[in-house]
Order: sequence, then structure tokens, then C-alpha cells
Amino acid sequence: MALKHATTSVLEIGYFEHGPEHGWPAVLLHGFPYDVHAYDAVVPLLVAQGARVIVPYLRGFGPTRFLRSDTPRSGQQGALGSDLLGLLDALGIAKAILVGYDWGGRAACVVSALWPERVRGLVSIGGYNILDGRAARTPLPPIDEYKYWYQYYLHGDRGYEGLRRYRRDFCRLLWRLWSPTWSFREDAFEETAASFDNPDFVDVVVHSYRHRFGLVDGDPAYDDIERRLDARPPIAIPTITMDGADDGVALAIGPSVGSSHFLRHRGHWTIAGAGHNLPQENARALADAVARSIVQADRPSADFLR
Repeated sequence: MALKHATTSVLEIGYFEHGPEHGWPAVLLHGFPYDVHAYDAVVPLLVAQGARVIVPYLRGFGPTRFLRSDTPRSGQQGALGSDLLGLLDALGIAKAILVGYDWGGRAACVVSALWPERVRGLVSIGGYNILDGRAARTPLPPIDEYKYWYQYYLHGDRGYEGLRRYRRDFCRLLWRLWSPTWSFREDAFEETAASFDNPDFVDVVVHSYRHRFGLVDGDPAYDDIERRLDARPPIAIPTITMDGADDGVALAIGPSVGSSHFLRHRGHWTIAGAGHNLPQENARALADAVARSIVQADRPSADFLR
């Protein structure tokens, strides 16, 4: 499958496209520190049901590049949501099923909340992924704080240099900590780790984990989006939320479902034996959730549920 490129106002986004041109559109969005390979086993399950599957690299990953050298290398949630909206526009997709986790889940939730007319259904791993900037300034119980060590590490110059110098070691450690019951192959990690060689990877990642704590300013281009997200807008799209039962970065205070933010919440699925990288750990469970979201969006897919 040949790599394709879509140009938005900010990025040239690298992506893969699978399935029939006129199939029902599904956009699968990876998180940090992962890439498009997280969905390798999910894609054929959806294509077999007639989906047109789009799997893009997020900003700072793989072949995705900024068009201008003076564009801030922002990792804020407003930027991620805007990138997804720009991709839908560039590909002429009026409405899509959105699937995402971690950063990708954040992008999917942002578009679902602010531009619901562009979303047919949502499968959000991790629940309501829109960040609460005010809550980020409130200390958590120690059992939860220690899980965020990597974010605090990146708040200083030492962490910036550490990620730049040891990006594979850093990300491999997160894979192990966040998916403690997943015995991933080293070649599978290396296949994804090539995406971390993107020249903007370090800057985008560090900005993301500094901006969410209010330590740095965001890109002014996204000020209006960020103001709207500060209100923690509800999501009115039919939504299934998911979590891996063994997610090593999930908070001890409970799953981050945030069901009160979903006006058409169709249930939460907890997947036994899976951690944070749920698409790569249990492709079948995720594909089943996508199928269910299609049924909820009045799309014919009943056979996929058998």
C-alpha cells in the first residue's frame, strides 16, 4: 500500500488509505508514542465490511511535515483537532466514523464536540479525551501522580534533551509500562519507532506536555478552539468508549470515561488482557466496537456483529 499525502493549511499529512473509494469513511487515529501500525490488524477487518479506511500520521510523526518553518511546533489539543478537520476537508470527506486513542482520541473528541456535523459516530478509547486545563493544575493522589512521571520529566530542559537523545529508549519504556501484559515484538516496536525520527517529533511532544499544564503558550492560531474546549463541551455524536483493563497509565481514581460529557453514550467496553495500545493488542475488540458504532449511525453492518 503506497503512502499518500494530503495538504492542509498547516501540514502535509502522510496517510494510508484502504478499501473501496466509495466505502463508508472511517478515520483511525493513533496516539503517543505510537503510529499508524497500531491499526494494521484492524484495517482488514473494516475493509472486509466495505469501509474506506484512512490512517494518518499525526503532526510530529512519520512522514507528516509542516509546510512552513515558522509555524509553531505545537502539540496542543486544539492543533490536533484542527489537523483532523483539515484532513477531512482535504480528502473531501463530509462525515466519517472517528476512532482514536491517546492523542488520536483527543483529536477525535475535539472534532466530535466542535464540528459534530462532520462525524457519523465515535469510538473513543480512554473516554472523554478533551483535556481539562484547570484540573491539570490540581494535584492528584500520589498513586496517580507517579504515572505521569514522563510528563513532568519533559517539563524541563533535561527532559527535552533526554527525549531527543534517547527517544527510542524513552518510548519503548512507555510501551512496557502502559501495556504490562502485552508481549510485543522488538521488530514491531522498531517498525513504529521509525516515526519518532520525524524532525518535529521532540518539539511537538514536549510542547504538548508543557502546554497542558499551562507552562507554555499555545499557538495563537488555535486560541478560539482552545477557548471553546475550556468549556468542556459535550459530545452529541453516538459514542462507544473503551479502555484496556490492564492500561498502565490509567488513573487509579477510575476509568476516564466521562460519560456525562456524551449525550448519546452507547456504552463503555473494558477489554480484558489489553493495555493502553488497545488497537494493536486486541484488534478484534476494536473492530467490533466500530461495527457497533456504524449500526448506531444507521449504517448496514449487522453481519459484522455475528
